Amino acid sequence: MSTALTHFVQAHSSMIKCSLRRIGPIYGSLKKLSVLKPALLRICLIAVVLGTVVASAAPPVIPVENGSLAQAYKIIASKRFVDLTHSFSPVTPVWKGFGQATFSGAADPQTGKPYTIAEDGFRASFYSMVGQYGTHIDAPAHFDPNGMTVDEIPLKQMILPLVVFDMTSMLEKDPNHALTIADIKEWERRHGRVPAGCFAALRTDMSRDWKTNPERFKRYPFPGWSFEAIKFLYEQRGIAANGHESMDTDISKTMDSEKWLLTHGHWQIEAMAHLDDVPATGALVVVAWPKPQRGVGFPARVFAILP
Repeated sequence: MSTALTHFVQAHSSMIKCSLRRIGPIYGSLKKLSVLKPALLRICLIAVVLGTVVASAAPPVIPVENGSLAQAYKIIASKRFVDLTHSFSPVTPVWKGFGQATFSGAADPQTGKPYTIAEDGFRASFYSMVGQYGTHIDAPAHFDPNGMTVDEIPLKQMILPLVVFDMTSMLEKDPNHALTIADIKEWERRHGRVPAGCFAALRTDMSRDWKTNPERFKRYPFPGWSFEAIKFLYEQRGIAANGHESMDTDISKTMDSEKWLLTHGHWQIEAMAHLDDVPATGALVVVAWPKPQRGVGFPARVFAILP
């Protein structure tokens, strides 16, 4: 017996003994076949034993059942993810009525000295900003004193089917076009009915000015939703939430669309990014935010999972 085989037998002696007990009947059957010479019989026996040992030593294979979370994760992990969120900073575009954020190092309240890795082994940041900053969520309580707050929005509404209304071709003739019911029905003619329970996003490509031309990004008027379109999508199509690239829902002086949707128990995401990388249908949107108690808005992290 070769040295390598000897070491293998010594390392797996218990498995081999178990395997020999299992294949005893097989060996007996092979022995009865006169056509097998003794040397060939020994080779067959060794092959069966080694195969059994190797199979026993292999890690177990966990089956993935259709409809299981393991199968869902396997599918999702194979897809392309698109970040629909802007990074934000003290110079991020924001409504002039709120003012810019300030970032600083968190400091020891007794000394006022910021923590540093060099002296304290760690550092932390202090952020002062309005909740409606950067890519953010507007909860119903933003406009409704009795409305749902960000910590009360159901978890199941934080992952939804995503539809995108691409309005960019319309902006060539009307740079401040507001999406209409007729526009929605034309979209449905090409892509099918807007599904109930989805997140409806409006693509205008305004987000391209977020960093390169922030003053233009803050322009007024701007392309957005019409009041009629918002009501239609919620009342006639049953969408769960909406989002857009601008900092407001529409250009009415009284913010009609935003006021209506928030006072009717709906929520929205503002200042979205990269909707030009997302198809009209077939994607999922995942929206997450911190959980301040009774919060009416907060910066959000939003991304799409493409089909």
